[in-house]
Amino acid sequence: MTTSSPEAVKKLLENMQTDLRSLSMECKKKFPPVKEAAESGIVKIKTIAARNTDILAALKESSSEVVQPFLMGCGTKEAKITQLCLAAIQRLMSHEVVSEAAAGNIINMLWQLMENGLEELKLLQTVLVLLTTNTVVHDEVLSKAIVLCFRLHFTKDTITNNTAAATVRQVVTVVFERMVAEDDRHKGIVEPPPPVQGNSNRRSVSTLRPSAKDAYMLFQDLCQLVNADAPYWLVGMTEMTRTFGLELLESVLNDFPGVFLQHQEFSFLLKERVCPLVIKLFSPNIKFRQGLASAPSPGPVEKPYFPICMRLLRVVSVLIKHYYSLLVTECEIFLSLLVKFLDGEKPQWLRAVAVESIHRLCVQPHLLRSFCQSYDMKPHSTKVFRDIVNALGSFIQSLFIAPSTVPANAPAGGSVSGGQAGLQGGTGAVGVGGVLTTQAAFEYRGTWIPLMTVNVQGSAKATYLEMLDKVEPPSIPEGYAMSVAFSALLDLVRGITAMIERELAKEAAAAAAAHNGSDTPPVAPQGQANDQEPVPQLVWEEMVNACWCGLLAALSLLLDASTDETATENILKAELTMASLCGRLGLVTPRDAFITAICKASLPPHYALTVLSSSSASLGNKTYSIQGQSVQMISPSSESHQQVVAVGQPLTAQPQGTVVLTAKNIQCMRTLLNLAHYHGAVLGTSWQLVLATLQHLVWILGLKPGTGGALKPSRAVEGPSTVLTTAVMTDLPVISNILSRLFESSQYLDDVSLHHLINALCSLSTEAMEIVYGNNKEPSLFAVAKLLETGLVNMDRIEILWRPLTGHLLEVCQHPNSRMREWGAEAVTSLIKAGLAYKHNPPLSQNQRLQLLLLSPLKELSGILHADIRHRQLESVLQILQSQGDSLGPGWPLVLGVIGAIRNDQGESLIRTAFQCLQLVVTDFLPTMPCTCLQIVVDVAGSFGLQNQELNISLTSIGLLWNISDYFFQRGEIIEQELNREEAVMEKQAREKGVALNRPFHPAPPFDCLWLCLYAKLGELCVDVRPAVRKSAGQTLFSTISAHGTLLHPSTWHTVVWKVLFHLLDCVRKSSTTADKEKIESGGGNILIHHSRDTAEKQWAETWVLTLAGVARIFNTRRYLLQSLGDFFKAWEVLLDHIQSAALSKNNEVSLAALKSFQEILQITSPARDSEKPDALAAMGVPALADPPPRLGSRQTPPPPPAALRFAS
Repeated sequence: MTTSSPEAVKKLLENMQTDLRSLSMECKKKFPPVKEAAESGIVKIKTIAARNTDILAALKESSSEVVQPFLMGCGTKEAKITQLCLAAIQRLMSHEVVSEAAAGNIINMLWQLMENGLEELKLLQTVLVLLTTNTVVHDEVLSKAIVLCFRLHFTKDTITNNTAAATVRQVVTVVFERMVAEDDRHKGIVEPPPPVQGNSNRRSVSTLRPSAKDAYMLFQDLCQLVNADAPYWLVGMTEMTRTFGLELLESVLNDFPGVFLQHQEFSFLLKERVCPLVIKLFSPNIKFRQGLASAPSPGPVEKPYFPICMRLLRVVSVLIKHYYSLLVTECEIFLSLLVKFLDGEKPQWLRAVAVESIHRLCVQPHLLRSFCQSYDMKPHSTKVFRDIVNALGSFIQSLFIAPSTVPANAPAGGSVSGGQAGLQGGTGAVGVGGVLTTQAAFEYRGTWIPLMTVNVQGSAKATYLEMLDKVEPPSIPEGYAMSVAFSALLDLVRGITAMIERELAKEAAAAAAAHNGSDTPPVAPQGQANDQEPVPQLVWEEMVNACWCGLLAALSLLLDASTDETATENILKAELTMASLCGRLGLVTPRDAFITAICKASLPPHYALTVLSSSSASLGNKTYSIQGQSVQMISPSSESHQQVVAVGQPLTAQPQGTVVLTAKNIQCMRTLLNLAHYHGAVLGTSWQLVLATLQHLVWILGLKPGTGGALKPSRAVEGPSTVLTTAVMTDLPVISNILSRLFESSQYLDDVSLHHLINALCSLSTEAMEIVYGNNKEPSLFAVAKLLETGLVNMDRIEILWRPLTGHLLEVCQHPNSRMREWGAEAVTSLIKAGLAYKHNPPLSQNQRLQLLLLSPLKELSGILHADIRHRQLESVLQILQSQGDSLGPGWPLVLGVIGAIRNDQGESLIRTAFQCLQLVVTDFLPTMPCTCLQIVVDVAGSFGLQNQELNISLTSIGLLWNISDYFFQRGEIIEQELNREEAVMEKQAREKGVALNRPFHPAPPFDCLWLCLYAKLGELCVDVRPAVRKSAGQTLFSTISAHGTLLHPSTWHTVVWKVLFHLLDCVRKSSTTADKEKIESGGGNILIHHSRDTAEKQWAETWVLTLAGVARIFNTRRYLLQSLGDFFKAWEVLLDHIQSAALSKNNEVSLAALKSFQEILQITSPARDSEKPDALAAMGVPALADPPPRLGSRQTPPPPPAALRFAS
């Protein structure tokens, strides 16, 4: 039911009449004037009710008369009457039927009651009802009402006192709420925009509307009162406390920021009154130094006073939070003061409230960003943001160096013996944290500081800034200030990184949208700032540059001192997010510094690792040390948190022999793995630091690479000095798994980051190689194994990393340490096999360049002299042939080159392995390879025939040559067509380049050239030093020529005769005539040699016989073909010459064979057909009996050469 509904109005009239009757009754005897007034009041009300339709308006109009009887009643000073009257007046107020004049009368009456000390609580209630239900009270009346409440606040009665305080707070709020409501009503009206500077006249409020004017006067007087000056408006104040004034100022500033930001008059008050006041009140705190004798001060105010100081800090927090944009210069002063309050020479409570205030700032990253923009980035300005972070850092450090019992006069960087610190905080320290035994704590060089749960992450809930009821400074439990500073650091890192990463993500999204939406390239994100605003990227960089040193120093010290797993985790997370952020912003120095800190914390104390010491040298000039303390200094309080979990061998020589790893080291190692896993893309050159550290840890823990490069715990190779606890044994498979996942995730890195990773692994591997040069130590295979793993998961873009990857692994393959070498070969060959097996897009069959790139390291292995590497190379060739032989295509020359790269000094087993590959090629893959490769197959088979390590292989390879010739014969047409096509292409290219085509036996047709190469190779084998090889090769050569010679073009026979057959006869004759006549005892082993073959001369005689017979037989069987050649007579002459020199040989066997050959070539019987006999005679110069039908290509035969006639006679 509303106050204006007919029912409510009716009830109001009834109640008023009842009140007046009651008043009349009460005053009947003692106060007749009041009784009369009450009775006339009843008549008045009845009249109003009868005559008016809008009863409430009429009541309000006549409210001065209506209220009069009640005011008179209050004037009686009788408790019962006064209570009745006040209740009636409140009823009128709540129905809003009190006019301005009536309200003034009421306030005057209340003032009298107050001065007489009557019904104080009821008075307060009445004032509150009057001011909250309507807005008729303004100006002096309002100020009088407020003063009335203030004066009641300073009575002796506690209840009245507290009620009045609450009323004052509410009244002050009401005054400002009225102003806000008034502003809202005038919202639509356009007014000139308020300039930031107000004019200098303090009392200039003529421009303000009524409620705003009241608020202005009230606020101005609050400032006057806090400053101990007389108020202008609140006339009649008798006393005031500074603490209460500051509380009121704070609540107004906190609840009504809009008022001060939108009205220049209020902004002016803020700048001209509030800020100077705060700075003035802070001065005792600034000048005071604990433990120093100070001059006797005139008043108690000169010493820091907890209630004032704490409230001032609350006001400052509000000013900075809401009015920073308005008070840039003033805030600079406030922030510098805050930083000063953290000094060691300030009282403990002051440092505690200051650190709470700073924590409030640390949870507002946008505010911190503004500090950075307004101060740190401006020339000649205080570096406020940097100072805040550094102050927190030095504050934390000072707690370790100067324990709370000692007056902290020590220099900031000097070390004070921590002995006195003891644990004097004993029971107090457990205030928030829990039981002492398992309490989380920090411990450094004997100073033990407990860690408390001060607040929820991301919120700065203060303890001492809220102690508004305390007059004396509270005793601060040990560890409280440290815990707040620690939370502040963590929140600062979280806030800044989250804010910058959100903005980076927004920029990336905007850039992507711009890129997709149009063809124009996206505008660089820097371009988004307007003229006044600096470029976002620059602000972020400045923020990081300003804070990283202080953060790193503090976090490293805390990490070192932490004995609690959760605290350690939080510190590591902060370092990790900072490292990642620096990486994303491209700030290399801070990124590397944070990563170095995590790396150092992962390794045993004082572990000498060059890559880390060099990068931290630049940080060494700070006043604090970032080095790890030695494990022996673990104190009783933290043993449970820093138990040693592993003892192992260091990878590089360390001063302390074996090294120990603690649980904290393992925790840091996991963070390092996370960093590399999730933020690999921003690590850049610092991959080097991360991987070097991981390599050393892996070594200490005894993880060794297994198949595919994954690391597995292996105890076999370790010395007795490695000891692992069960805790870490269960961790090892997990660590090994994360390590593998880390390198698997390299597939998500961009190309540049991937190159950084590969380069880092290569340089690690180079270091590992240097460590084991010239000694027999077990090498670290971490880098090689991880290069293999990285290569295997990046097969889809293997081209971009293949050269650096395999180039380095080939170097490893040449290392003198066999274990190192073995892993290098394992890695190279595994990568090649995986690369060939991978389903590339486009497939390798269409990407010849990639296939050759993948195979080229296989070829380069041939140049390495170590037999184990060649074995591994040939084994992989065998595997490649078995799995990918059908699809090698253009890669065949390379593979065949590898198979054929044999030397006599390589030993039997190597040659046997290579020969296995060749046999596989000849039996299975000749049809699948390009015909241009067949000549290479012939050369390779020939080279196996010529090697002298294994006779059986030489003989078998001659058999292979026979098989090859058979293959040529069977697929002659196909081979010929393909070779001709290829030849045409090559000729065209040669013509374009203007060079002659260069290939053996040119210009014979390509297919004939293939045959000639085969014959030439067999010819070489026919003069081998081993008789068995010569015999086998000779038989094969002549069989091949007689079996398949018909495939050759007639013109090619010229080459066969001169370059193959006669060349062979020359070589054999020469070797036979110069052969050794000394007796050979045995043919190796227990084989006896027949006397007819017991000298080299006799063995060569056999070869000569065989060769001569073979050549003669060819001349006989191919006589008609040879006759068609232009220089048949010359050839005949040379043949007869050979027969003659053989016939004249001293060896009976040779001379007899020569005569047999001569007889064979003179045989008249033709192998072709009888009708061609006359031609045979014609060849000898016998006249023809009858002309035979002419043969295609035959010529008239000239007379025989003289030598032939001479020999015939």
